Amino acid sequence: MRCLFSLPRFRWCIFLKCLLLRAMGARVGRGITIYPGVWIAPGRNLIIGDSVDLALEVLIVTSGGVDIGDRTLIGYRTHIFSTNHVIAPIGCSIFESGHEKKKVTIGKDVWIGAGCTILPGVTIGDGAVIAAGSVVTKDVASLAIMAGVPARLVRFRE
Repeated sequence: MRCLFSLPRFRWCIFLKCLLLRAMGARVGRGITIYPGVWIAPGRNLIIGDSVDLALEVLIVTSGGVDIGDRTLIGYRTHIFSTNHVIAPIGCSIFESGHEKKKVTIGKDVWIGAGCTILPGVTIGDGAVIAAGSVVTKDVASLAIMAGVPARLVRFRE
């Protein structure tokens, strides 16, 4: 599978990538672009809208569910996580503490810059912009421009 997602972004290669995602249980819209090196695991619980652009080396962990709205751009080396380890109480092994799954929802017309991290349970509203390198830990309002670690509101789009 990794080999398939390393294929260039020729139309027929993207078609094969979309077929594979659908076979894994994802719902994939029309006109999407998947650049080489995109890593999507396990694949089920994923909805990708129309005209979505996944740049080089994007990582999407779909265990808790990930919805990506139409006309969304996701920048180079962005990581989207819908699951995380549970912090075990003292006396319990962290290794055996399990995972917590929380759905990530990304609205329509969103731009997520390069190198961002989107954590489990986050909802990003329609038309939002996430600056490069930001770590999104909380919900983002529609039309908000967010930046930083953790991401904070810079202003709203006009």
